[in-house]
Amino acid sequence: MNKILSKIHNLLIVPVVTIHDAKNASRLANALLAGGLPCAEITFRTEAAVDAIKEIAKQEEMLVGAGTVLTINQVKAAVDAGAQFIVSPGFNPKIVGYCKKNEIPITPGICNPTDIEMALDFELDVVKFFPAEAFGGLKTLKAISAPYGMMKFIPTGGINTGNLPDYLQFPSVLACGGSWMVKSHLISAGRFDEIEKLTREAVNIAKEAK
Repeated sequence: MNKILSKIHNLLIVPVVTIHDAKNASRLANALLAGGLPCAEITFRTEAAVDAIKEIAKQEEMLVGAGTVLTINQVKAAVDAGAQFIVSPGFNPKIVGYCKKNEIPITPGICNPTDIEMALDFELDVVKFFPAEAFGGLKTLKAISAPYGMMKFIPTGGINTGNLPDYLQFPSVLACGGSWMVKSHLISAGRFDEIEKLTREAVNIAKEAK
């Protein structure tokens, strides 16, 4: 497994961040670090994404990636800004092919066996199960993953403190993605103490689950 994905496995949680002002990125990173979770997936849902990645990448302890990546140009912009991994909501062969060719870790979104087999064709061993809860949650993941023991999954979408332990206790789950500890309104309001608290709580729950 890629060393970046191994780090994600050790962390167990990937904070999925939608940030509207890059000036908050450094303080967000500090809050995540203080909470014991040195990782952030910055989604390309706002114009601040690239600058936010640049700011967070300045902190060497942080593992920073780009999410909601829909084009190869976004991959290039994210990597140029310092992103160490790429996450896409669906399986786009062009994006996956580009990342594989350039040795950029990517976890594309999947939700059915056909998607998983496409990932296998590209020799991927980790994918994102998305949107997890909307597609039936852990019950569905267990069903669709059963024939593919070689594949690991990062469930994302609807993950929270209530269902996090159940997901993490499933052996095929590498880690979980979630935004509950880094909600946009908390970031915009500068409530970084609360983000640190929620992050620490999430980390403790994850550790107990494993």
